[in-house]
Amino acid sequence: MKTYKVNSINNSTIIITGKGDDKAWERASVLNNFASPWDKKEIDEIEFKALYNTEYLFFCFKVFDSSVFIDTTDNTKASINNSDRVELFFRSDKNLNPYYCLEIDSKPRIMDFIAKPNKNFDFNWNWPPQDISVKSFKEDNSFTVEGSISLASLKGFNLLKEGKIETGIYRAKYNKQTNGSYEPTWITWVDPQTKQPNFHTPSSFGVLKLV
Repeated sequence: MKTYKVNSINNSTIIITGKGDDKAWERASVLNNFASPWDKKEIDEIEFKALYNTEYLFFCFKVFDSSVFIDTTDNTKASINNSDRVELFFRSDKNLNPYYCLEIDSKPRIMDFIAKPNKNFDFNWNWPPQDISVKSFKEDNSFTVEGSISLASLKGFNLLKEGKIETGIYRAKYNKQTNGSYEPTWITWVDPQTKQPNFHTPSSFGVLKLV
């Protein structure tokens, strides 16, 4: 499995502003080898970073995009699902029974849900609000999504084991079509080797290793 090393900031912390501008981020490795295995068009650059301390896993996406699409119909999960977003999936093992999904757009609105195999989704489930914080910042040519997740919640869901978190890291990019509709390009860190776009499969996950 692909592995991203999450560096420690020990007893320090990160001030979440949505800009990813805390000096501590200089200590993070940059993950940018994203691709769309099902689309031959070149994708815009995406940078992902993660760090941790004794209490939190911190994450930051920077997506280079000058035409970010947001469905502003309402603030339901359906509107988030139709918008440009970044995604983190966490699983306890390859059986995906269950796994936990965080899909976050540039506003930032969170579509969080628990899932079981064969795309059995429960959208009534939410990540405990006291255990997650997310902010965002949009510029002309990019947007940033920055957040923190408590290690206690990751341990409670049996996701953090022996310093490792099995994780999927993704992006959905919605492109305007000639008829005015929007269709997604699906972008992933790990190529799941599927014929059709599919993040909800064991082969799309890698590992965040706390070091």
